[in-house]
Amino acid sequence: MSRPELAVGIGVRPGTDQDRIHAAMREVFGADIEGVISCLATVDRRAAEPGLLAVAAVLRIPIRSYPARALADVRVPNPSARTANALGTASVAEAAAVSAGRGPLVIPKTTIHTVVLAAALAR
Repeated sequence: MSRPELAVGIGVRPGTDQDRIHAAMREVFGADIEGVISCLATVDRRAAEPGLLAVAAVLRIPIRSYPARALADVRVPNPSARTANALGTASVAEAAAVSAGRGPLVIPKTTIHTVVLAAALAR
C-alpha cells in the first residue's frame, strides 16, 4: 500500500539552513520522505531562501509560493496573531499546504527548531 502524497507548507526564518529544515521534516514526516512529498509551499517572500531551495533540490520537488494576502484568505485551524502582525497573514505553513495540496489538512502546524510545518493531501 503506497503512502499518500503530501503538499508540505513550511514557514522558515530568513537564513534557516538546509540541515535544520531537513531535520525538522524528518522528525515530522519520518526518515523516508522521498516520494511522499509532492511539493513545498510557503509565502512568496521566503521562496528563494537558500536552505529551502536546497531541500527542494535534494527531494526533487517544486516550491510553490503564495502572496501573504492570498494565504490570509485561507481558513486554518491554528492562526497566529504574531505571524499576522509580522507577515500580513495569520498562517504560512497551514495555509500554504492547503493552497498547494487542494486537499484536507492532515498534519496541523508543527514547530521543530523554528521550522514550522503542516501538510495537506495533494490532489
